[in-house]
Amino acid sequence: MGPILLSLSLSRLCLWASGLILVLGFLKLFRLLMRRQFLTRAMDSFPGPPTHWLFGHALEIQQTGSLDKIVSWAHEFPYAHPLWFGQFLGFLNIYEPEYAKAVYSRGDPKASAVYDFVIPWIGRGLLVLQGPKWFQHCKLLTPGFHYDVLKPYVMVFAESTNTMLDKWEKKAHESNSFDIFGDVGHMALDTLMKCTFGKGHSGLSHRYSNYYEAVKDIALLMKQRINSFQYHHDFICRLTAHGRRFLRAFQVAHKRTDQVIQERKAALQDKKEQEKMQNRRHLDFLDILLGARVSAHKLMDADLRAEVDTFMFEGHDTTTSGISWFLYCMTLYPEHQHLFREEICQILQDRDSFQWDDLAKMTYLTMCIKESLRLYPPVPQVSRQLSKPVTFVDGRCLPAGSLVSLHIYALQRNSAVWPDPEIFDPLRFSSENVAGRHPFAFKPFSAGPRNCTGQQFAMNEMKAVTALCLLRFEFALDPLRPPIKLPQLVLRSQNGIYLHLKPLCPGSGK
Repeated sequence: MGPILLSLSLSRLCLWASGLILVLGFLKLFRLLMRRQFLTRAMDSFPGPPTHWLFGHALEIQQTGSLDKIVSWAHEFPYAHPLWFGQFLGFLNIYEPEYAKAVYSRGDPKASAVYDFVIPWIGRGLLVLQGPKWFQHCKLLTPGFHYDVLKPYVMVFAESTNTMLDKWEKKAHESNSFDIFGDVGHMALDTLMKCTFGKGHSGLSHRYSNYYEAVKDIALLMKQRINSFQYHHDFICRLTAHGRRFLRAFQVAHKRTDQVIQERKAALQDKKEQEKMQNRRHLDFLDILLGARVSAHKLMDADLRAEVDTFMFEGHDTTTSGISWFLYCMTLYPEHQHLFREEICQILQDRDSFQWDDLAKMTYLTMCIKESLRLYPPVPQVSRQLSKPVTFVDGRCLPAGSLVSLHIYALQRNSAVWPDPEIFDPLRFSSENVAGRHPFAFKPFSAGPRNCTGQQFAMNEMKAVTALCLLRFEFALDPLRPPIKLPQLVLRSQNGIYLHLKPLCPGSGK
C-alpha cells in the first residue's frame, strides 16, 4: 500500500510541476508576444529590410557581416530602419545626426534588453545605472578624471608601452609580420591595472593574463548571446556550454577584482600605508572610489566592485581596439606616419621623452586618431530605451518604452555628412572643417549626458601610446593577412591585425 501511495504522490507532484512549467511558459510567451506587438507598432512608420520569420535580421547579418550590411541598409533607408534580433528583440537603428540628437541629447537609460547581459559581470555601475543613483555615482566618479589626476598617468602609459615595444623589437627580428592586437590588449590591461589598482610593476604576470583571457571570453560570449535569441533567457543560457563558459569567465574576473579591493581596504587600515598613499606620485581609480566611501553618499561594497569592473570593462577593450585600428590605418596611409614624426621631433627638440603638456601640442596626431575613430569606432553601436516619447526631425515619432540603437559605425560613414567617407583624411578634423559640421556627426564615445565619462583618459592614452609606437617603429601592412572586421562589444578583427614592424634608429625618427 505504501509504495502505491508514494507512487501516486510522485505522479501528482510531477503533474503539478508540469502544469506549473506549462503555465509559466505560456505567461513568458504571452509577454514576449505583447512586447513584439508593441515594438512592431512603434516602428510601423519606419520602412526597413525584410525579416526572416524566425531570426529577424540576425541570420543575414551573421552571413554577410553586420557592419557593411548596416551601411548598405543605411543607403537604402535614410535616417533609420527597424533592426530585429529574432522575433522579440527589435530596435529602431539610427545613423543620421539629427536623429541621433533627438534621442542621445537626452538622458534615457541604456536598453536593458542588451545591457542586462553585462550586469552579471560589471554589476550595476555607471554604465547601466539610471535615475538619481546614476547622477550620484556620476558626481562621485567625475574627480577620477580630473586634469590633476590624469596628468601623472602619462608616465604610467609610457612605462607599459615601452614594455610592449621591447617585446615588439624582438618579434620584429624573428618574424615578417605578427598580430599586434593581443599585445596591445595586454599593454592596455597592464596600464589599466596600474591606473585602477595602483600596481607598480610591469610585466603582465600569469594572473593578469588569466584576467585578460576572461575579459576576451566575456566580450565574445556577450555578443554571441545578444545575436542568438536562444541564449536570451538566463535559465536556458546557464544550461548550455555557452553559459558555463560565461560563468567561468565571470568567476575569474570577479575573483581578481575582489582580491585587489580587499587588499587595498586592509592596507588603508595601516597608518603607514595611508602615508604612502598620500605621498604617491598619483592617485589611482580605486583611491578615488575608496575616498568616496566617506563622503556624504557612500559607495557600498557592491557599488565599489561594480564601478571598478565597469572601469576595467570600458577602459580596457575600447582602448585596445582604438590603438590597434589606428596603427592599421597608419599602414594603409604611411605618409601620415612621416608627418607625425616631423611634428613630434619639433615638439621634443633635444628631449628623449615627452611630458603631459606635449600631448596638447600633438595636433596632427590628434586629427589622425580622430579619423581612425571615425572609420573604426571602438564601440560600433550603443542602445537606449526611451523613457518618454520622441519626435524626429521628419515628424515621425516613437513612444516611450521603444528601443533605439545608435549605429556609430554607420553614422560616421554617412556620405551626407562625410564626403568620400571611406577615405582616410585627418584634415576633416582641422578647426575650419569641424566648425561647420553637425555636433552629432562624430560620436565615437557615444553622445549626450550618458556619453563615456572616461573619454579624456582614453584619448590621452591613445596619444601617448601611438606616439611612442610611431617613434620607435615604421609600420607596414601585411597584404596577405588583411583584417576582417568583427563587431563584438568592441570592434575587433576576426583574424587579428597583422603588421610588419621596422625598428627606427633611436632619436632619429628614420
